[in-house]
Amino acid sequence: MGVTPWRLRSAPAMPEMPVDAANDAPRGRVDCVVVLPANATERELDLVGRALRGRGPILGRAPRMHVDAQGLTGVPVARSYLVFGEAQARALGHELPAAVMSEAQIVLVDPPAAIVADAAAKRRLWNGLRALGRTLRGA
Repeated sequence: MGVTPWRLRSAPAMPEMPVDAANDAPRGRVDCVVVLPANATERELDLVGRALRGRGPILGRAPRMHVDAQGLTGVPVARSYLVFGEAQARALGHELPAAVMSEAQIVLVDPPAAIVADAAAKRRLWNGLRALGRTLRGA
């Protein structure tokens, strides 16, 4: 008769990573982690989010951690870190072991408030994202 039977294929189950409830970041090894200040406004976070999504799915889906008054907790081990501001870089340095920091690429850019207001800060952000993109594509 020439009838070909078809079956519905199910997608393979994706393993779920445990999530740190305080920062919404998965524990374990990830490609990139974005570290932001806790006092960033909605407009600043929207600009950062659009910039990250514009550089591809790895950066667009990267876990975002916020540094608050208590500091930074539960930082996952990653190949690269995108850090917005020096205060966030200091908090990341206090949290991560030296061995992890020496292996990871850490890109420091201006805080989101400066990126919204200053064209030079936006250029530094794009340069940092370009460097991260090369690293993440190469591995």
